[in-house]
Amino acid sequence: MLFKNRIQGKKEDQINYLRENCMLVSETLALVASHIRPGITGMELDEIAEEFIRSKGSIPGFKGLYGFPATLCISPNEEVVHGIPNNQPFEEGDIISIDCGVFNNGYYGDAAYTFALHPVDPKIEKLLKVTKEALHLGIEMARPGKRTGDIGFAIQHHCERVHNFSVVRELVGHGLGEKLHEPPEIPNFGKKGKGVKLVENLVIAIEPMVNLGRKEIKQLEDGWSVVTRDRTYSAHFEHSIVVRSSGPELLSNHEIIEETLKNNEFIAEI
Repeated sequence: MLFKNRIQGKKEDQINYLRENCMLVSETLALVASHIRPGITGMELDEIAEEFIRSKGSIPGFKGLYGFPATLCISPNEEVVHGIPNNQPFEEGDIISIDCGVFNNGYYGDAAYTFALHPVDPKIEKLLKVTKEALHLGIEMARPGKRTGDIGFAIQHHCERVHNFSVVRELVGHGLGEKLHEPPEIPNFGKKGKGVKLVENLVIAIEPMVNLGRKEIKQLEDGWSVVTRDRTYSAHFEHSIVVRSSGPELLSNHEIIEETLKNNEFIAEI
């Protein structure tokens, strides 16, 4: 179901709070990335993230929201999103999508990154690379006067038409502000010139979720974890951005995450 409310851009003081929170999310993901290795568990990574976020005077944005029990959504391999951290150790060859949110000063921050533990199957490495490329192609469309369909088309075309992967339909990006999920929804598929018109200073989270196999998904019995129906691997990257006439402004920062990866011998740089 799509949001029906009229969308509005944010004021600069609101954007400042959102920028601070998205930067903290990025710093948290970078810290978590420095600890990822075979043998560590999602529960351990979740504890590291929560302690860091609280040490910065913020609170985990996901924990307790809609009843979610953890600080991070940790979704390995065939899990698409919303995985609950557990005590299953990660292994060589795993890919791990980690989605993080924080809440402070009345606003949220949100970003996600998928990590790959060596050795990485070339097909899986390509899936991650293409998903990350699609994210940035979608971001380039985020300008006033463009529509959500322009973002979705850019992502879908790159993933499906060019590279023969599958974009998840049921899960989408979203507006970001005083709530984690605000209008408009940002599908990762669509048609040029269709959908909600973007406005100046609108803050949105763009987050392609792309499967190696078919697009169909299902939810597990835990009520949260979403997996690919054919159990092939899935990748997920997310940035929060501001729609600007001068060009989209990134609020989150994947570069500091990738800088950390240079010093982690267990994770492939995509």
